Amino acid sequence: MTHADAVLSLSGVRKSYPHPAGEVEVLRGVDARFDRGETVAIIGPSGSGKSTLLSLLAGLDKPSGGAIHFLGREISQLSERDLTVWRAENLGIVFQQFHLMAHLTAAENAALPLDVRGDRSARAAAAQALTDVGLGHRQDHYPHEMSGGECQRVAIARALVVKPRLLLADEPSGNLDTKTGEHVMDLLFDLAKQKQTTLILVTHNELLAARCDRRLALSEGRLV
Repeated sequence: MTHADAVLSLSGVRKSYPHPAGEVEVLRGVDARFDRGETVAIIGPSGSGKSTLLSLLAGLDKPSGGAIHFLGREISQLSERDLTVWRAENLGIVFQQFHLMAHLTAAENAALPLDVRGDRSARAAAAQALTDVGLGHRQDHYPHEMSGGECQRVAIARALVVKPRLLLADEPSGNLDTKTGEHVMDLLFDLAKQKQTTLILVTHNELLAARCDRRLALSEGRLV
């Protein structure tokens, strides 16, 4: 298989940070590939580099070495401007913290990624995305008027409104009670499957990881 066959592939990806006591190496040569429509869990203890890896996959940080390819294109070498365009066209992110704009309605929050790129269909697409997550009736409500589970569903709608090829989720049910978290994750898995979106999920939850097609563990700076 070549880089072009995978949605996302990593080759020898390293990441280190300067420190007064000496350089700290977080990732030490990560190799991986992620195919269209598959769900992959990345597990590991706190401090193992999961968030660092997710930032690299999202193009929010650059590796110290190695390469990251998306549909055959090396995104790790793109300029900040090109990365912004790449994220707007291909990437959805769901965080543990919902990161909704308090002064915007559910519809306005969901439309944000499309508004940023000047898409005239933003509001219609946001309305459909909210309907997809079961919140078509809450479009005009503000975050403080919704429950935590509803806010996370708005965040999922916002991530999916661009019809991303790649969806990154960082402990998306971590701030929710067990029942609500299970419902939100059911929704996330179902929508990713329906839309054939590659889902990479960072989690501490072994039961959640077991629901994915594959599970990778980040250990000593490498994925195993």
